[in-house]
Amino acid sequence: MTYSQAVEYLYSLGNEIHTAKLGLERIARLLAELGDPHRGCKFVHVAGTNGKGSTCAMIEAGLRAAGVRTGLYTSPHLVEPIERIQIGGSPIGPDQFASAFEKVHDTAERLLHTGELDLHPTYFETVTAMGFLLFEQERVEMAVIEVGLGGRLDATNVIRPELCVITPISYDHQQFLGDTLPQIAAEKFGILKRGVPAIVATQPKDVHAPVHDAPLIFTRDWPVEDLRLTKHGSEFRTRGLDVCCPLGGAHQVENAVAATAALHQLGLGPQGIAATRWPGRLERVSECPEIILDGAHNIAGVHALANYIESFYFGRRIWMVYGVMRDKAVREMTEILFPLAERVIATAPANTRALPPDQIPGDNVETAANISEALERVRREAFPTDVVFITGSLFLVGEARALLVK
Repeated sequence: MTYSQAVEYLYSLGNEIHTAKLGLERIARLLAELGDPHRGCKFVHVAGTNGKGSTCAMIEAGLRAAGVRTGLYTSPHLVEPIERIQIGGSPIGPDQFASAFEKVHDTAERLLHTGELDLHPTYFETVTAMGFLLFEQERVEMAVIEVGLGGRLDATNVIRPELCVITPISYDHQQFLGDTLPQIAAEKFGILKRGVPAIVATQPKDVHAPVHDAPLIFTRDWPVEDLRLTKHGSEFRTRGLDVCCPLGGAHQVENAVAATAALHQLGLGPQGIAATRWPGRLERVSECPEIILDGAHNIAGVHALANYIESFYFGRRIWMVYGVMRDKAVREMTEILFPLAERVIATAPANTRALPPDQIPGDNVETAANISEALERVRREAFPTDVVFITGSLFLVGEARALLVK
């Protein structure tokens, strides 16, 4: 099977959020038939709402800098599904992806035929199994695993990690996780395991860590000192350790503290965090004009982006290229972001869930049918001193990145 055939089949399984089937029975049976590859590696398991991916990337960079053979499993991807599974800091190759898919898919089909599975594993379950399989085959020593949705019933929660991390929790995917922050938090904290230490980031006042038979390490006990913030990242000290975070935004400081505490718990220092790369999150891809990609797709992410713009780009002429999924809190997000921009172009990624550009609310909002048309307008009309933020859906950010980054 070719890579393109594997990807086409995965997409045929449906959108990984809207066809999600929370529960561990299916993924556990599939992995058992594959020889339980998730038992051949050590793991760090990361849940939360915002900052999961960034925190995973920082922990993986720190492990790799210490000489550990690393794996990294994150979602969603920006451009290609191979980005979700990384070994030694690099995405797996298309042939590896296709081979792992074929093995997982054939196993699933066999279990379907014998009645041991009720339906084919979902997109996310399939790729999760592929990740575990490849980590075992490539003799990964420690893999950092990002939860896909929630935590308690997420397909990744079949592992018994060395360490758990809970990043800041806020509202997202209420249709699956509950309408209140305590309900959502209960799902996220569901990755905790008896006796397994957990790093817990600073949380909203309505979120409280559960009483649990797991040692909890709180980032509030890692105070930040001598903080220096720039548009390119931050430098600070915490508990006598010097930390250099190359990811922009004040919100990344909390993530870097969590990553530092995690690495410390694993017996390592934070030096490797300085080499972290996390595309599509306040990622600068052009200088004249300055073009910045940021997948701010929920309220907390939008507040972080607005704070970044106000901190580092006050007085500059701002463009906002914005596209979003129809199931998001669109009006709330646009009311925060659009007043910061002089020019706003509403557009849409090539996704059936995307909100049509003419339905994106706001005053003096221009529309473009797609990201290519929006970028063409930016190239024609933006001054070299302008700043262009491409934001909203990660699907839109991924399409823009494919066009802008060689």
